[in-house]
Amino acid sequence: MYEVINSIIVAISQALNAEFGDDYAIYTEEVAQGLQEPCFFVACVNPTNRLFLDKRYFRENQFCLQYFPAVTGRAREECNAVAERLYWCLEHISVAGDLTRGLKMRYEVVDDVLNFFVNYDMFVYRLDNTPAMGELAEKVNMKG
Repeated sequence: MYEVINSIIVAISQALNAEFGDDYAIYTEEVAQGLQEPCFFVACVNPTNRLFLDKRYFRENQFCLQYFPAVTGRAREECNAVAERLYWCLEHISVAGDLTRGLKMRYEVVDDVLNFFVNYDMFVYRLDNTPAMGELAEKVNMKG
């Protein structure tokens, strides 16, 4: 399975759109100008890849979803309400057709911006494209 992180970002974006609708912009790349609030910014932070067995690897993929609220006077209240909705809509997402569970969910509000963290950990397999060995012939000569 290639492009694991990008596939998860797509699945998170779809889950956010299903829960919050088209009124909330979803960004996956940096925006220099023109940030439309309310909006989400989705990024993978600190991914790890560990050899498990043979060609099987365990990947820990931690994501940070930042939410920029529309309401300035009650931003913390809005951030708390959005975090509650994120717990439910990100619990299970469909990554390339496979249901994946969100783990280690937590959030914090810093400078009136919600930072929601969730892990989508999974096993991946490395495909071996080396050609099979050719046939081996053995010839035995005996004396006497």
